[in-house]
Amino acid sequence: MLSHHLQGALADLRDIIEITKSDIEDIKAAKHDPQFERLSLKEEKIKSFEAKKAMIDHEISSLMTKNPDLELPNLLNEEQHKALGELKEELSNLRDINKKYAKLVLTVSNLYNTFLERLVPTEMDGYESKASKDPSILEVRV
Repeated sequence: MLSHHLQGALADLRDIIEITKSDIEDIKAAKHDPQFERLSLKEEKIKSFEAKKAMIDHEISSLMTKNPDLELPNLLNEEQHKALGELKEELSNLRDINKKYAKLVLTVSNLYNTFLERLVPTEMDGYESKASKDPSILEVRV
């Protein structure tokens, strides 16, 4: 059962990585609609991965409880060791890809916020920035 959960988690993780790579390509090309369309699929894959990871944790915990005199490396077969190594590697890949994606999202967000601040004048109200009460809502600042 553990091997089955490991393979399922790996498949989900690889799907998440591919979706994120597609998101990166689309954000570079300013294609935002495909990213929003993939969002529900990505969330579904993340939930599926988390569920499979919980099952993996449960299976390993059960193995250790049933065999308290053995250490974890001795409880797993070669295929399971290999799958755990691949899982660790893919998680590292996902972290790196997510860093790239986050940088792009932050850059695009800052760009839109800058445009918005130039188009819709704002005033500081304490610590909050609010739209100006000036009768002409749009003003181009140079």
